[in-house]
Amino acid sequence: MKLFKFLGCIYFFVASACVGQQKQDKIDGISFVASRDAINQLHVAPVVNINANYAAIMPFGFIRELEHPEIIFNTERQWFGETRKGAKQYVEELRKGNIKIMVKPQIWVSRGEFTGFIKMNSEDNWKALEDSYSKFILEYASLSQEINAEIFCIGTELENFIASRPQFWETLIIEVKKVYKGKLTYAANWNEYTKTPFWEQLDYIGIDAYFPVSELKTPTIEDCKAGWESHKSEIKTYSKTFNKPILFTEFGYRSVDFSGKAPWRSDREMGDVNMEAQLNTTQALFEMFWHEDWFAGGFIWKWFHDHERVGGKDNSQFTPQNKPVEAIVKTYYSK
Repeated sequence: MKLFKFLGCIYFFVASACVGQQKQDKIDGISFVASRDAINQLHVAPVVNINANYAAIMPFGFIRELEHPEIIFNTERQWFGETRKGAKQYVEELRKGNIKIMVKPQIWVSRGEFTGFIKMNSEDNWKALEDSYSKFILEYASLSQEINAEIFCIGTELENFIASRPQFWETLIIEVKKVYKGKLTYAANWNEYTKTPFWEQLDYIGIDAYFPVSELKTPTIEDCKAGWESHKSEIKTYSKTFNKPILFTEFGYRSVDFSGKAPWRSDREMGDVNMEAQLNTTQALFEMFWHEDWFAGGFIWKWFHDHERVGGKDNSQFTPQNKPVEAIVKTYYSK
């Protein structure tokens, strides 16, 4: 009888540990926007309140134009949260709320040009860009090791750069691994990930998941789920091909009419507020992916530090803050 009780206790503890591990393994993340200011626990509390367990911290480098090879980063002219010092301070505060970290350095091109179009016009400029980008990424790989970040993202939506200089990226990943010992990913745009050549060297297949799912003004949840079917099938196949989990390095929808038609659009031309469209597109994504064992989770785009002053009923942008969709995020992040 004692032996059975002993074995029963072992089974209980092992089963409990497995359940706890499964919950920890799902990444319920927010993309934490860099600001002018340092943050404190008042800014972290809303992140904890929606049951997030991860935050993407996004220091920035700047390029003057698409054909310019110099990346300017970690300077006093940048906002605090965009620098190494600021990123570290954000992480230290978020850690107090038991939030895990993905460091995701990003590039901003003047006038908001799409980073996927970055392409040099000479071999000298390509080499200059490679040198500049290496310094940028290794700076934040070093920070990621220093703060023990759980994940480091080596780039975001750089399709032309990768297609034109694949050997550079192979070498860069080797150099990053000398500096940083945690998990690695890359944030490929939704229509780029199948062309990204180095997934075997990384731990997650990262996708900025702005897939078109419906052309309706106010799609229902079922409309959006139907629109996901072909995309999901391809994503699942890709995961199995490389035996790597899928991570949505960004996901989310604007609170506007036609929010599922071209979810990547951030321009001001789309201004008609539609909370139901944002609610339905977001819930459909959760219903399609969050239960899948090959799906690691994701980071909703985007979350601002000063929660009480952002989002709300008149806001047409991506943030879920102070909108009906925030409750959906909180519910799924609690499961």
